[in-house]
Amino acid sequence: MVPTVETQVLRISKLTDYGTVVLAHLAGEPAVVCSAADVAQATGIAVPTVSKLLKSLGRAGLVTSTRGANGGYQLARAPQDISAASVIDALEGPVSITECSAIDSHCDYESVCNVGSSWQRINVAIRRALEDISLIDLLRSNSPVPNFSFSGMPITVETKN
Repeated sequence: MVPTVETQVLRISKLTDYGTVVLAHLAGEPAVVCSAADVAQATGIAVPTVSKLLKSLGRAGLVTSTRGANGGYQLARAPQDISAASVIDALEGPVSITECSAIDSHCDYESVCNVGSSWQRINVAIRRALEDISLIDLLRSNSPVPNFSFSGMPITVETKN
């Protein structure tokens, strides 16, 4: 009998996932000022959620807003200048995969832990990978899907067609 392996996943929140969809829509219409209602209709995400995301993305400097009858939102910079890391930072805070890899670490075991520095190096590597992926990269639907292995076990990354 083959033992089953339960997979645990590092995962971004649904709100951050929606945030990338909102940014992708704005990137597709760079010269157009889009209202939250326009973005909601185009993406299928509820207006209150889109509004909340756009406010957070605005506070992080990823989108700009214009008030008035023809107001709305646009990307604050070119899509190639917006990294996946900046999107995650804006909506979830800085990436830290363990307590000791966070900027404001409060791990009770830090003084006796002998693996904390390894997790910090892993966290830095993940951060660099997220910095290297731009909104343009996220928009490329024909990008090759990478193959990974974890502890010698292949991991399949599925794409939606």
